Amino acid sequence: MSTPGNGNGRLDGAVVAVAGAAGPAGRAALLRLAEAGAKVIAADADAARLAEAVDAARYAHGGATVVGDTVDLLDLAAARAWADRTEKEFGRIDGLVHLVGGWRGSATFAETDLADWELLEKLLIRTVQHTSLAFESPLARSGNGRYLLVSAAGASKPTAGNAAYSASKAAAEAWTLALADSFRKAGGEQEPPAAAAILIVKALVHDAMRAERPNAKFAGFTDVKDLAEAIVGTWQKPASEVNGSRLWLTAQ
Repeated sequence: MSTPGNGNGRLDGAVVAVAGAAGPAGRAALLRLAEAGAKVIAADADAARLAEAVDAARYAHGGATVVGDTVDLLDLAAARAWADRTEKEFGRIDGLVHLVGGWRGSATFAETDLADWELLEKLLIRTVQHTSLAFESPLARSGNGRYLLVSAAGASKPTAGNAAYSASKAAAEAWTLALADSFRKAGGEQEPPAAAAILIVKALVHDAMRAERPNAKFAGFTDVKDLAEAIVGTWQKPASEVNGSRLWLTAQ
């Protein structure tokens, strides 16, 4: 099988896993990846919403391989089992797109609730740790794998009421860059076997949000469809160019 991502915008033959696939960003990613020809392995903790997302992607792109797998990514063994199962069934894994999200904040710094940190540490850091550890080797075996973290501009410029959220995102970014360094070292003087990168947004917006708030500007927000397009686009560049990079989808 040829290496996916040959510069023509297609991912025919690629096997891409999507973590946190049931939300709006996940749904957009499933649709775009299926459209590009990838076999999409979607995971989420919410089985009902995951089934809806998978069905929508299949319906939109008849003949596309889109499957759902209910996985608890807070369990490292479960994450490893998901990766092993996927590689065994499909023969390769060319991507892990990390879309597990969550937000908690406060009006002021003094009002920060450390319970928010406890929740966000699980959602935004632990799931990155588990998926990266589980998928590092399969992605390297792919020859052109991608580990893609979606992060927030607040990680680089935290605000007073977002201490827990921004710190969680910053930690997830650091962890992802450590994975990138692992891929760089594995490649030696040659092209790295895979790339880990960070896609940065201010916040995400989708059609339902616009419908609910027709007068809102959503200034600086990234549409989930544009995020999905950027995800697919990372396979159209050399791994060395993508690895360890921050792709800003909003103004810095």
